Amino acid sequence: MRGSFTYRNAIFILFLAIFTYLYGLDSRFAPKNGDEYPYMHIVRMTADAGAWLPLQSEMDGIKNTKPPLVFWEGIASTAWGSDWTLLALRWPSVLYTGLTAFFLFLAVSRFSGKKQTGLLASLVWLSFFATYRYGRPFLTDPPEVFWLSLPFFALLYWGRTAFESKLLFPLLAGACFGMALLSKSFAYIVPAGFALGLFYSRWREWSIPKVLLQDFYKVVLTAVLALGVFALWFVLDPFPEAVWKEFVLGENAGKFEARSSNYLLDFVRGGDSIWMLTITTLANAGLFTFVLISALIECWRERRFISLEEGLLLLLVLAFFIVFSLPSQRSGRYLLPVMPAFAALIAMYWERLPLWGFRIALLLQLILLSALAWVGGNLQLSNFLGQSGIWNYSAWHWGFMVFAIAMLLLGIFNRERSKAFALAGCFLCYCALTSSLSPLEGALGRYPQSTIQTVAGQDVWVPCDYRAKDEEYRLLLPGALLHGYLAKDANQIDLLSSTYPLVAIQSPIGVEPTLCDSCKIVGKRMEMRARHSDAEIQAILRGHIGEHLFVNEYLVSTPATIALPLSGKDACR
Repeated sequence: MRGSFTYRNAIFILFLAIFTYLYGLDSRFAPKNGDEYPYMHIVRMTADAGAWLPLQSEMDGIKNTKPPLVFWEGIASTAWGSDWTLLALRWPSVLYTGLTAFFLFLAVSRFSGKKQTGLLASLVWLSFFATYRYGRPFLTDPPEVFWLSLPFFALLYWGRTAFESKLLFPLLAGACFGMALLSKSFAYIVPAGFALGLFYSRWREWSIPKVLLQDFYKVVLTAVLALGVFALWFVLDPFPEAVWKEFVLGENAGKFEARSSNYLLDFVRGGDSIWMLTITTLANAGLFTFVLISALIECWRERRFISLEEGLLLLLVLAFFIVFSLPSQRSGRYLLPVMPAFAALIAMYWERLPLWGFRIALLLQLILLSALAWVGGNLQLSNFLGQSGIWNYSAWHWGFMVFAIAMLLLGIFNRERSKAFALAGCFLCYCALTSSLSPLEGALGRYPQSTIQTVAGQDVWVPCDYRAKDEEYRLLLPGALLHGYLAKDANQIDLLSSTYPLVAIQSPIGVEPTLCDSCKIVGKRMEMRARHSDAEIQAILRGHIGEHLFVNEYLVSTPATIALPLSGKDACR
């Protein structure tokens, strides 16, 4: 039951967390969700149209898939698409995540009476893998989590002043919730309003008459104002009927349809069951999942003695969990707004938490770092590219890996430092993951500048395995006019070279493509493969990593001609 969290620990881990969230922010291989590229596509198309609304897209059924606020932010951060980089698109997400951590720090510091506990809560939340995965890329989650959390942070910070506020707090909460709805979905007013009602009920010591007389109108006012902010989309969009059809009916109402058999069976079994929702919600904590479980066990053991603020945090989690268990499509991602509450609970119970959760975290981190070191060493020493020194790490990378593994080992065997080192280990793992892919972020994974200049303004066909994958190639080949073909055909050299005049083809490492006499290689780079057969996975485990984990991609000019526009659907759409 040991493990104090000193200010020295806090300052070190704080700087480590800041570095982690900024390091590799513009990486194509940063942990993210597949929605990022479709969102980038909508931003680019809308910016090209020169108007904030309506949202523009070439993808069927993906235009009004989300409210416009996040796309407006992307348009602003890229200066209407003129600064088209991942860094320009993603920095607002990191800013939202940083602000959420800051206000979490203020709230927990205030009601706990300890700035140390508040800082710990913020760092624990930043250490969650879901926060790192969804809190940096260009997605709707960072603004959604920030705006939904802010009113609850205010109630925890100001306490009686906020709860007894007759008009000011409900108006501010309504504005915040409205921004959240304009970032993600109007449906979030249901869990937010439900949680707010539970907060007021707990404040009135569960006196229903008092809540109805003194607080019910506040919840209604907050919800009406929030929905009013969201309704601005319908007012400002020149085609509100398209918003209603695509977003309200398609994106939201469709989530109540049975996914496989019927609603009740889906509720208790399968990938969308209530049990899977529970598991995926806990798994949002990533390497700290078992620490979170130990904190919840401790909450249950001390349930008769929990403070008002601890009870409010648990009510916030309960409200969101109940509401998001109702749609037939259930995902732990919908519970991201309650992860700061989980982090606050961990921070408040930190001194009393048993070591087993932290030691499991340290063991998982050690396994991950050892695997990354083994893969990196194999790639650097195996000479799989046929030429030494191509896949090469700096001395800083290996020094960092040795330091990180040594710290985790010390944390496992030193009881006094296990908790602090387990927290730091989460950030070390994220940095190691980014650093391990650094060779591919350099010249090895990019086309030469001469190739980019050669194909600028020309039609180029690239492989697509999901919608808007061409947005990734737009970062690799800025200025080219991109079209997609099915990624499964990327190694069909004869088919591609006879169909497209300028095409990206892929060939296994160590195998030079056989091209026609008139074909010419314009550029070459290396890319990671997304899918592997069982035999290839076994070969990777035996140490043949580079040959199966990567492919060479060649940009080839062919004598083929093609009439544009094509009659069929683009594979990237």
